[in-house]
Amino acid sequence: MLTMLHGEMGRSELMVVLGLKDEKHFREYYQQAAIQQGLIEMTVPDKPKSRLQKYRLTELGKKLVSK
Repeated sequence: MLTMLHGEMGRSELMVVLGLKDEKHFREYYQQAAIQQGLIEMTVPDKPKSRLQKYRLTELGKKLVSK
């Protein structure tokens, strides 16, 4: 997922590039796991359910991708 995340992307965009259709599976196994590990962050952290929510790589995520 980290290599597919370019700039800021929304949940549906990420699901499309990963070829996933199950939102719950994506949220539990990709999105939340990456957030908890500090690899991605929300652009609107105070409103996690915002329709405008997007995700971007953290500095740690960028370092892992560049290796």
